[in-house]
Amino acid sequence: MFKTALNRFRIISYIEGLSYLTLLFIAMPIKYIGENPYPVKVIGMTHGVLFILFMIFLFETMRKYNWENRFSLKLFVYSIVPFGSFIIEKRVKKLI
Repeated sequence: MFKTALNRFRIISYIEGLSYLTLLFIAMPIKYIGENPYPVKVIGMTHGVLFILFMIFLFETMRKYNWENRFSLKLFVYSIVPFGSFIIEKRVKKLI
């Protein structure tokens, strides 16, 4: 399952995307509506670590599969957009 760089990238992209959505739609409302900053600290740190892993795996996959810089930049931009991980999955699946 984790044997290829592409599989690792797809998995971390999905998990990182879910952590981003959790941060935006669960933790942030709890912080500002419920006045409890703790979930943002925990989920925010988790998301940060996952984002760093995403970038490492993006770079690894880009080099291994000779992706163009422009394509990799698009994937990076999608990663900072809510629900962008689903777009990433769609784009990467076209390459398989």
